Amino acid sequence: MARQRRVRLEIYGKVQGVFYRASTREKARSLGLSGWVRNRRDGSVEAVVEGATQDVDALVEWTHSGPPHARVDRVEVTRQDYVGEFSGFEVRR
Repeated sequence: MARQRRVRLEIYGKVQGVFYRASTREKARSLGLSGWVRNRRDGSVEAVVEGATQDVDALVEWTHSGPPHARVDRVEVTRQDYVGEFSGFEVRR
């Protein structure tokens, strides 16, 4: 079994109104990851992601650029203890 990882991401820049959440969901699902993504009131996007270490790392790398119309200024990554609490990947409101 592959090592499992969980991270919390805070993505800053022009990341709302550019399909960032939907694109993150699709990328996460394509990598077989679980968790969620949501907009925050301060204009950033937050996500919690769980899955195989190499797949989580691939999503983290992707978040630094995001979808075509996004402009990512910075991504803060916080590693957390793997829980395995999610059954899929969703966009939260």
